[in-house]
Amino acid sequence: MQKMTQKKPDRRVLRTKRLIRNAFAKLLSEKNVNDITIRDITDLAEINRKTFYNYYKGIFELIDEIENGVVDQFDALLSEKDFRESMENPYDVLLKLTGVLHSDPDFYSHFFTVGANGNLTLKIVSLLKEKTKSALISQVENSPEEIDLVLEYVFSGMFAVFRIWFSSGQIQSVEEISQIISTICFRGIRGIIRYREE
Repeated sequence: MQKMTQKKPDRRVLRTKRLIRNAFAKLLSEKNVNDITIRDITDLAEINRKTFYNYYKGIFELIDEIENGVVDQFDALLSEKDFRESMENPYDVLLKLTGVLHSDPDFYSHFFTVGANGNLTLKIVSLLKEKTKSALISQVENSPEEIDLVLEYVFSGMFAVFRIWFSSGQIQSVEEISQIISTICFRGIRGIIRYREE
C-alpha cells in the first residue's frame, strides 16, 4: 500500500497570506477592528481585492485564522512539556515561545503594540490562559481560583515585557529576553535586580 504524502503549502500562498495578516495587524495597531475595511488591508498589503477573497470570505474569517494560528502554536508548546519540569527549567519554554514571536516580527510587533485592538488581543490572551489552565490543573493541587490569579499575573507581565521588547526594536536577543522573563516569572524581582556594592 502506497504511503500518502502530505502536500506542502504553496510558498506563494503562504507569502500572500502573510502579507494580508501583517497588513491587518498593522492596521489593528492604528484603529479599531470595526473600522478596518478590506480595501484598507489590500492597499497596505499591495494586493487586489480578488486576491484577498481567494483566501478569505471576509475580515472575520481572517481574524479566526489569526486567533487559531496563535493559539495552536502555543498549544504545541504546552503539549510537549511537563509543568513540573518547566517550573524547574522555565527558560527552555520561554525560549521556544520567544522564538515563535521572533519568527514573524512584522506581525507580532504590531500585535503587541500599545493601542492594538483590545478585543482581539484580549480574546487571544484569554484563550492562551484557558489552554494553560487546562494543562496545569491536572498536575497541581492549587484551586482553580489560585491558578487564575497566577496565570493573570504571569501573562500580564509577560505580554507587557514583549510589548516593550518589540516597541524598542528588540534590543535584547531572543535568549536574553527569554532569560529575563523566565527569571522574573519564577524567581521574582529579587532574581533579576542586582544591587551596587557600597
